[in-house]
Amino acid sequence: MTSALKWLSMAMGIVIVGIGIFHMAAGIDGIPDMGSSGVTADSQTRFFGGIFVGYGLAWIWAARQVPISTLAVRWLAGIFLLSGIARLISVAVHGWPHWFQIVLTAIEFAMPPIFFWLAASHEKRAHVTTETVPAAG
Repeated sequence: MTSALKWLSMAMGIVIVGIGIFHMAAGIDGIPDMGSSGVTADSQTRFFGGIFVGYGLAWIWAARQVPISTLAVRWLAGIFLLSGIARLISVAVHGWPHWFQIVLTAIEFAMPPIFFWLAASHEKRAHVTTETVPAAG
């Protein structure tokens, strides 16, 4: 489970950094249905791209910790879940967005439970290992 948690956290970070760089470079032109949203929407999209890069780097940092920080993974997964909740608020207020945004919403609800489960498995395995290793002396 530890290697799966590290691998998935690293992959999450790399993908999110890539998405952030894409949003910084493309602005509203990189988002479906944003075509004529204007300068303010473009500025905000590029700003959020920068936030995405930082969020992705936090995932990479967490994945590189030895041992991996399950607390950091849980926080980062919780933030990801919060983004899915924010999208549902948008659906409640404005209706369904472009189909691609619906796919992203599904991912934002599907991934956090996997991370929570992997973090719990990692902690359980670490706890069992420390209990079964006899003390030196």
